[in-house]
Amino acid sequence: MITLAMLGSLAVLAAVGAVLYGPAAGGPDPSAVLLGPTADHPLGTDRLGRDLLARLLAATWPSLLSAVVATLLGAAAGITLGALTAVVGERARRLLGALINLLLAFPALLVAMFLAALLGAGAGAAVFAMAVASAPGFARLTQTLAAKVAGTDFMAAARVLGLRRHRLLLRHVLPHIAEPLLLNTTVAAGSALVALSGLSFLGLGVQPPSYDWGLLLSQGLDRIYTEPLPAVAPGIAIVYAAVAFQLLGEVLAGAAARRPRPRRREEPAAHPAHPAQPAHADRPGAAAPVLEVEDLRVALPTADRVVRPVRGVTLALRRGEMVGLVGESGSGKSLTALALADLLPDGADATWRTHRFLGRDAASSTRTERRRLLATGMAMIFQNPASAFNPSLRIGTQLTEAVRAHHGVSRAEAVERALAQLQRVALPGGRRLLRSRPFQLSGGQRQRVAIAAASMMRPALIVADEPTTALDVTVQRQIMDLLRRVRREDATAILLISHDLALVADTCDRVLVMYGGTIVENLPARELATGARHPYTRMLVASVPDLAAEPDRPLRTIEGGPPDLYGAIPGCAFHDRCAHRVDRCAEESPVPASLGPRHEVACWRPLPPAVFSGPRETEEAEQ
Repeated sequence: MITLAMLGSLAVLAAVGAVLYGPAAGGPDPSAVLLGPTADHPLGTDRLGRDLLARLLAATWPSLLSAVVATLLGAAAGITLGALTAVVGERARRLLGALINLLLAFPALLVAMFLAALLGAGAGAAVFAMAVASAPGFARLTQTLAAKVAGTDFMAAARVLGLRRHRLLLRHVLPHIAEPLLLNTTVAAGSALVALSGLSFLGLGVQPPSYDWGLLLSQGLDRIYTEPLPAVAPGIAIVYAAVAFQLLGEVLAGAAARRPRPRRREEPAAHPAHPAQPAHADRPGAAAPVLEVEDLRVALPTADRVVRPVRGVTLALRRGEMVGLVGESGSGKSLTALALADLLPDGADATWRTHRFLGRDAASSTRTERRRLLATGMAMIFQNPASAFNPSLRIGTQLTEAVRAHHGVSRAEAVERALAQLQRVALPGGRRLLRSRPFQLSGGQRQRVAIAAASMMRPALIVADEPTTALDVTVQRQIMDLLRRVRREDATAILLISHDLALVADTCDRVLVMYGGTIVENLPARELATGARHPYTRMLVASVPDLAAEPDRPLRTIEGGPPDLYGAIPGCAFHDRCAHRVDRCAEESPVPASLGPRHEVACWRPLPPAVFSGPRETEEAEQ
């Protein structure tokens, strides 16, 4: 209420002050020169006999207007500069960061004074100078806020979709950081008012016959010892307006935190009677590989050394095939997926001998062509459904933006497709759900929406990075049933990254076992329990808890730790933890060797097949 009263009074004075008090403020009266406060002139008069109260009230509009314009100009330039650091490349990000640091090295008020003096005294020059001086502060705040958004899963998903930079900024970066920027903008308006009044006070701002509060303060300073009101009153007006802007920022920020900003939504079309036909079912060469990668390597430079978490991964996926990728934490599974999706962190370097996606060679494609191919042919489902969506956007917006950006369909048609996908993943309340925001959904609902979003473009490949980890067992089964349905109906290849060996064995066609940045075994999923031949795979299977095991028997673990990924690994990466190692294991890196149909093992001494019914039997077989 206090803020409303203060802003209301300023708004009324700004709107009608010049109209009501303009004649008295501008008309000289030689008979009333330099009068003190009287009943007719509560603040006295100036050297030309003009009423100071009238001039103070009439100066409300030019004083507030110049402050607001300078703030908006500075905010627009600074926010744009800072937000760009979240969507440009590493080199451009460093250059922008260096530019922001350089601009911040100079005090804002000194910059404003220098530019105002350089451009010539006047209201326009002062406003421009203040806008330039305030821009670096906005840029630094925006850069810091945008950096947090840039590393989120929903930004990674947006990059996979191939959204252009302006769409990333307007849809994903700026809405997510709008609240603190709104607060800072209103506070900066109060600061700009004080600074512009200071420039006018120094003779660098508004020039006679125009006037603002700063100029009135300067003119009243000559009489401050005999008549203080002509100088004190403009100062009170400046402080009053600055405090009003400050309170406005607090109120708006609190309101934004309590209630998300509503967004206009067009009425969606009716539900289709039946789901659309599979996008890939009628394509020629359906059995051709969707993805072929040979000798994929990833390097992550640090301050002193280079980490090499992926060291020569070779894999291939065909249409309609679900392949599991398993291994300990730190084995390189997620970085392999990010490298395939071209989503590695800045500074990371990915190399390969062969990389073909949908028949296109990555080496012969430009980065733009490769990203567009990935945007339309590949989708990702992230581990945490809560972070996979932008919390500031509605579900409908996030489901439809990719198909609208790449297929050029209308909003109504995109909404119709989204409704069909929601119906496909068994989510009721289509229209209401499209109006919802991610935080209004449960974890299982968010993951269903993630699957629907991944299916919107009918991709040839879906990379699911532990999509069931954060969900309970019942919801896990439902999510896996949905993935199987997408795979069956769309002939989509799915790369499932998981720690759940039982889930992978039950769901996938093949299993890739990863250790130390390499694939150590590639085998059919049905043979995971009984046909694993690599010692590491066998120990992974043995470490799965068995409800039929003796209660007092300790759980099986793999002793030791993963290899050091900083330097070169001589020989087999698993040799120091392997009970079956031989001298050759420490000297030569094993190469994948075929042990049967669709079964390869990178081991110098593969284990014999074992009959498996639990961890105890596996341990006895190894012994």
